[in-house]
Amino acid sequence: METADLDYFRELLKDQLEGLLNQARQTANGLINEEDHHYTEYVDKASFDEDQNLLLRTRNREINLIKKYQTAIRRIEEGEFGFCEGCGEEIPFKRLSARPVTTKCIRCKTREELAESAASF
Repeated sequence: METADLDYFRELLKDQLEGLLNQARQTANGLINEEDHHYTEYVDKASFDEDQNLLLRTRNREINLIKKYQTAIRRIEEGEFGFCEGCGEEIPFKRLSARPVTTKCIRCKTREELAESAASF
């Protein structure tokens, strides 16, 4: 991959990571200490718990995605970015543009997903 392409992806990943970090901060700020609320009905308490669970699941997804962005940036610095971890071939620019945190080409990712699907039956 050419230096200009790597620079493009480095900046893209850093910009998207910064946006994701801002979202994660907002999600964390949305988590409310239950002791700050007084519930008169069980329905209110259940609704609060469900909202908190949703925020926690969102936070988990954000943390996992943040790790993927950080790994992709590290892979650029180490010269590994853009190469499939499965077969070692170069991942097409179009795929990287659509999903810059990917570590597998379409062929290897499809094989992986089919294996996971077959294992779940």
